[in-house]
Amino acid sequence: MTPDQFAAAGAGFALGLSLIVAIGAQNAFVLRQGLRREHVGVVVAICAVSDALLISAGVLGFGRMTAALPWLAPAMRVFGALFLLAYGALSFRSAWQGGGSLETAGGQGAQSLARVAGVCLALTWGNPHVYLDTLVLMGAVSAEWEAKRAFALGGMTASLVFFTALGFGARLLAPLFRRPVAWRALDAGVGVVMWGIALRLVLGG
Repeated sequence: MTPDQFAAAGAGFALGLSLIVAIGAQNAFVLRQGLRREHVGVVVAICAVSDALLISAGVLGFGRMTAALPWLAPAMRVFGALFLLAYGALSFRSAWQGGGSLETAGGQGAQSLARVAGVCLALTWGNPHVYLDTLVLMGAVSAEWEAKRAFALGGMTASLVFFTALGFGARLLAPLFRRPVAWRALDAGVGVVMWGIALRLVLGG
């Protein structure tokens, strides 16, 4: 891997990870399944494969669109910067206000594989933010890099690493993330990354 490809992969990994770690229904579901030790591998696979498909579509498809529409890349950089600023502001607000915590896994008895997979697919593909994050935002930022495939690979790797750690490491993370201070630190970190990427988009534009 060349230095440019390595840098692009690192940027894709950092952006992908910062987008994924934001607290949401999908992550809470993965955590709960990890705590229950129930169909964790299937849940992780669904999340990671879904992200890989969406990231590929965003990064590779965005490149084709920008070739046909030269004004699209600058416009999407502006949109991406505004989106990241707003996203980061919400993260900072959550960090300031606190109150976030991990709900313990609920329910009694085992759930079927079909039910768990169905819920996971619904939370993944039914969330409008996933399309903004992958198709729009990842695609817009990838325009800054010539090594777009490496950038996409970095984003996919971030997704696989995060969901694997979240699902199979849930029992280790649960005691920590039952403490609101852990969520506040996480939200603050996400805000810093978001604003840093927004600044780069503005300066690069």
